[in-house]
Amino acid sequence: MKGKARLPLAVGLAALAFIRPLMSVRGLSERIGQPAASMTVTILITVLWIGAAVLLRVENPVRTLLYAGMIYGVFAIVISAIASPILDGRLQEPITNPFAIVSVILTNALWGLIAGWIAAAVRKSGGRAAAER
Repeated sequence: MKGKARLPLAVGLAALAFIRPLMSVRGLSERIGQPAASMTVTILITVLWIGAAVLLRVENPVRTLLYAGMIYGVFAIVISAIASPILDGRLQEPITNPFAIVSVILTNALWGLIAGWIAAAVRKSGGRAAAER
């Protein structure tokens, strides 16, 4: 699929994904029960990412959601570097470990890539269904 990524949308979707760590920091995930809370929220965020890419007719959903995942990973690293000294009194991973930095970014990039493939498939099948009518 050709076309440009929609970077403002990618940034917004990355910000939306902070629901998950905020739930954890506020203790909501533990009250709901782990790992079900994290998995459920991750699935809901993914559905919202895919839905946004499809409903907004993003020209290149794969690239846009890949960027959303990568941006989320970078945001998570930076926010962790700021918050860990405040909350725990010391700087903690991933910022203190280059392998962890790469791992966080790659893991979230893969998340975005898979969501992008699904969004592209949904768009393609929706286009085919409309053409068949």
